[in-house]
Amino acid sequence: MPSSLIGVLQRHCQGIDSACPDPEPQQFTSLAETLSRIPDPRRVRGRRYHLGSLLALCLVAVLGGARSLAAIARFAADTDSSLREQLGLTSSTPNASTLGRLLARLDGDALDDAVGAWLARYAADPVDEPGETLIGLAVDGKTVRGSRTDGMAVHLLAAALHGCQTVIAQRQVAAKSNEIPAFAPLLDRLDLRGVVVTADAMHTQSTHAEHVITAGGHYLLVVKGNQKKLRKQLRRLPWREIPLQARTTGAGHGRREVRRLKVCTVQPGLLFPHAVQAMEIKRRRTHRRTGKVQTKTVYAVTSLSPEQARPAQLAQLVQNHWSVEALHHVRDVTYSEDASRVRTGTAPRAMATLRNLAIGLMRQAGWTNIAAAVDHYRSRPQHATATLGLTA
Repeated sequence: MPSSLIGVLQRHCQGIDSACPDPEPQQFTSLAETLSRIPDPRRVRGRRYHLGSLLALCLVAVLGGARSLAAIARFAADTDSSLREQLGLTSSTPNASTLGRLLARLDGDALDDAVGAWLARYAADPVDEPGETLIGLAVDGKTVRGSRTDGMAVHLLAAALHGCQTVIAQRQVAAKSNEIPAFAPLLDRLDLRGVVVTADAMHTQSTHAEHVITAGGHYLLVVKGNQKKLRKQLRRLPWREIPLQARTTGAGHGRREVRRLKVCTVQPGLLFPHAVQAMEIKRRRTHRRTGKVQTKTVYAVTSLSPEQARPAQLAQLVQNHWSVEALHHVRDVTYSEDASRVRTGTAPRAMATLRNLAIGLMRQAGWTNIAAAVDHYRSRPQHATATLGLTA
């Protein structure tokens, strides 16, 4: 077994530009061992395959682009015997029904906690020295549209590191509810010291702010119509008298965007707990094909003081929050998540967790193009197996 999992991953994509810095070599807990420790929902009698072997099979297949239970079963049947032995499948291979029954009965929270804790410990976010650079953690939800049954689809709330688009926590939103009650349970198992939690306007709630601060973290939250009085206070701040403090530009999807940011230190009377600074962000978006220009003003509040975060850092945190949308885009485009017809029990959530884990592993390996990474692991399944820390 290799002493450094990241070292194994990096050898798979030598010469590829990395979006994340190379983590320091260290002793890793085997991912295969982590998967094998998840509670097994099956009866002891009649078990043909070990739980860890089945989950390892699913992960290796997803790394190679498997989008369905049938695709995972085909991968298991088509792969060579040596790789099956590495996965612990010595006698036969499971069919799609066997995999579906297992994933449908798994404890979704236990799976997400195990995978999230493993990734949280080993994910390499772009930090220089602890305590000096802020770590951004984006909280955002996504509906698995193909899981719709009786009018309800599985909706998942995730927390992803800004720099590496790696999901380190996930919770399923209860049916006939929304993301707000799931916010605290999502962050409960995370160490938020030195972390800035970013979220959209839905989570600009006093209770959420209190929860983050109590846990030792900081927040940066967008303010919109759901906090009318607070937004009114922010609009009345003397923005005209405040000079421009940060300007960033970006281009993509056929448009060019310029973002201008002003920051104002707020008084204790602001209608939001622990708020120290307020931001006015003006976005000017120009569509290249039509020449149409759109301008939008957004307000936000943060618990970070001017000494803890300069305007340029705040602008970067606001911009990087939307990296979680890029992650959702990958799941929808590369893995066709919204088209998936996995619907039974916790299976839709488990498949989403496996996709998050696969993408996190690819990002740690230095892949910036997930589609190219999928092609790589599809043609070299032994590289995918190596991520588990298994030996022949």
